[in-house]
Amino acid sequence: MKLTKQQIQKDIDALPQNYKTKDVDALIKKYVKEQADVSALREYVLTEQQFHRIYYYVTLQQMKDVTERMIFIHNNLLFEDWWHTDELIKYVADLDFDVAVSYAKEYIKSEDPFIVRWGYVLFISKLGRGHATTLLPLMQNHSHYYVQMGEAWLIAELAIEESDTVYEWMKTNNLTYNINGKAIQKICDSYRITKEWKERFKELRAVLRNRNDINQEA
Repeated sequence: MKLTKQQIQKDIDALPQNYKTKDVDALIKKYVKEQADVSALREYVLTEQQFHRIYYYVTLQQMKDVTERMIFIHNNLLFEDWWHTDELIKYVADLDFDVAVSYAKEYIKSEDPFIVRWGYVLFISKLGRGHATTLLPLMQNHSHYYVQMGEAWLIAELAIEESDTVYEWMKTNNLTYNINGKAIQKICDSYRITKEWKERFKELRAVLRNRNDINQEA
C-alpha cells in the first residue's frame, strides 16, 4: 500500500494535540504492520520535520537485511539539521565492520556536518567494539558542535573496552581540546569505565590544554 503525503498528514493531524514521540511511534508501528510504502515523503523530509521519523523508521523496520538497510540510509542522507542520526544506529549494528568503515570514510569528508556526525556515531554499538585502532585515526578536527560531540561520544564508547588504547592515542593525537575535553567528560560520565581510568583521563586535561594553547600560538 503506497501512501500519499496527504494521507500521512491526515493521520498525523488525527494524533492528540501536542502529540509526543510515542504517538508517532504508534503510527509508525501501524504502517509497518500494514507494510505501507511511505516513499512519497522523501522529497519533504528536509522541509517538513514531522515526516522525518516516519520516512526512515517505517522503511527501515520493513527491511530484514542489514546491508539493505545501510544502502537505504546511504541513499537517503537527508540529515541536515537532524541531530538524531544516532537513532539509526540500531539498524546497522550487525553490518560487516569493514563495509561500515568504507562508508564512514566517505561520510567524514562530507560538507554536511550531520552526515559527518553519522560517519562516527554509526559505530556506537557492538559494530565498533574492539576496533579502536581502526576508528581512532578517523577522528579529525571539526568546528561543528554536533560533529565534535559525535567524535567525543565514539571516543568514550571505545574507551569502555579499550581504555589503554584510547589513553595512549589521546596523549599524542592532534585534536583540539574542544574534542578531547568533551571525550574525557563523556568518559567520566560513563558507568562502564572504571574509576581508575577516569582519574587517568582527568589527569590528561592539563597536558592537552597546554598542547592546545601551544598549537594555537604556532
